[in-house]
Amino acid sequence: MRIIEFDRIKDAVCAMCGQAACDLPDDVLAALQRAKSGETSDLGREFFDQYLLNSQIARKERLPLCQDTGFAVFFVQMGSEVMLDHGTVKEAINAGVREGYKKFFLRKSIVADPLFDRKNTFDNTPAVVHLEQVPGDKLHLTLAPKGGGSENMSALRMLKPSEGRQGVVDFVVNAVVSAGGNPCPPTIVGVGIGGTMEYAAYMAKKALLRKVGENSPDERYAALEAEILEKINASGVGPQGLGGQTTALAVNIEFHPCHLASMPVAVNLNCHAARHAEVEL
Repeated sequence: MRIIEFDRIKDAVCAMCGQAACDLPDDVLAALQRAKSGETSDLGREFFDQYLLNSQIARKERLPLCQDTGFAVFFVQMGSEVMLDHGTVKEAINAGVREGYKKFFLRKSIVADPLFDRKNTFDNTPAVVHLEQVPGDKLHLTLAPKGGGSENMSALRMLKPSEGRQGVVDFVVNAVVSAGGNPCPPTIVGVGIGGTMEYAAYMAKKALLRKVGENSPDERYAALEAEILEKINASGVGPQGLGGQTTALAVNIEFHPCHLASMPVAVNLNCHAARHAEVEL
């Protein structure tokens, strides 16, 4: 059994908050540069210039890429041979978020109650933590801050199995096109197919972690990703919803077995500033 110190996790999470807020991942930067070179809209190209300049300033000046520094969403793989010296992984993560959002002057956006007591917690906690136990003695943490603009454009539908492939294509394309400029396109489109209602939504968000340009390892789903992406970009929504060829940078699909009577499909969007950070302890 391997013991990892609570404070080591907290300190790692604190650093991840700053990294995710200020450093756009290399795969996203490369995708934006490719999209700019293929964009025929003059206004669209101007937006890409601004996206790329913004990323340079954020990295150099250690300033957030976006004023909405997001809900702190963590995907955690905890080895079965890992223990903490005290406390829990979730407690350590929340301690790190509190420290990180204060240290790096990140906007605190979380309210204590969704309906009756919408008062800011003033430390951006509690985080959302998806915890998975895996074999081994490592602890892998991935932070994907989620802004309200893109998160609000999420969609879920319980399709009839008879709607098949075309039903999935139509639902996903309509969800992205209907969102227009709200999620700050070009977006990365996460899609979860199968499982149950809540698991489809989880898969859709997890799909956003895949590097831009990496297709599904299943050829059938890779072809589906390509078809949906082509249809989305043919819509003309374009950067910031103001027209152009590039409405999405990628469509990433995750899938899971499901009940024979069901076919859940969920869509979760990430704006062009697809932020994330990860560490393994």
